Amino acid sequence: MAFHVRGLRSLRVSPISPISKPTRSRLPLLASMSSDSERYSLPDQVARFARANEEKNTRFLDIDSVYDGSYLKGKRVVITGGNRGLGLATTRELVAQGAETIVICRSSTPELDEAGVTGIVEGVDVTDAEALAAAADEIMAKGGAIDILLNNAGYFYGPEENVLDDSLNFDEQLKQIDICAVAPLRVSSAFVNKGLFKEGGRIVIISSQAGSAAWRLVQNPEGGDYGHHMSRAACNIAGVLLAQELRSKGIAVGLLHPGFNKTGMTKKYEHIWEVEGAVDASVGAKRVLHETKAISMETTGLFINCEDGLEIPF
Repeated sequence: MAFHVRGLRSLRVSPISPISKPTRSRLPLLASMSSDSERYSLPDQVARFARANEEKNTRFLDIDSVYDGSYLKGKRVVITGGNRGLGLATTRELVAQGAETIVICRSSTPELDEAGVTGIVEGVDVTDAEALAAAADEIMAKGGAIDILLNNAGYFYGPEENVLDDSLNFDEQLKQIDICAVAPLRVSSAFVNKGLFKEGGRIVIISSQAGSAAWRLVQNPEGGDYGHHMSRAACNIAGVLLAQELRSKGIAVGLLHPGFNKTGMTKKYEHIWEVEGAVDASVGAKRVLHETKAISMETTGLFINCEDGLEIPF
């Protein structure tokens, strides 16, 4: 494991004020809503994107109309899996907004090397608790506590799995659960127990709409595709329980579906990118960071669709 400092000879710890409370609170808003259609995002992604176009929903169609990443300036942020895809796009946006950005990954990439981050902790697998504990110590030693942890690292097994054609891959299912569900808990636990969060710290878990059991009736009417969906459902319950436990520490937890992004992971769905409203990863990154700003003790444990800012039912 190696920690590389990018562009600085040494890291200096400077006083950083706690993250300010977001300007909006979802709970009073939700209490006043008259119907679930105003509270929850639509499960049918084609219909969701079509409705956004019909209503000319600028929040959905143009994140720059609402996004202000200035809250990130000077914040100390750690992101897992920030070396490619949505993680790399988010890393670049963090750097652009002036955040002290540290990436945890198994290995860097030329793109990450050129991103201008504060540090890269290489050689760390999110399935390795000992490596994560050592990474937490390294991060603390080279700059101190953090404001935000972005659990972004994930894994997607490509082939679809079904019982009826005997195509289940149990090893891959367990691998997805380990990386997508247990790993965010493993990383968060290491950081909490090492005292790595500042007062008012936030934990972001990048989940997926695939983890909504309620939405499977619409999105998977014929069932199947077990590992991906099981891993994200497990991720969500871990996040809810973590949010409840960390209330006493004042650490808020947000579960975010980042939306449909055009990345290498989703390229096999390229034929439906346009009809389902897939966006460039740079747009997806801003959506994620826009919703990160809204995470607070009032919203802790909610499952939010970054496309429209509405809840997704568990």
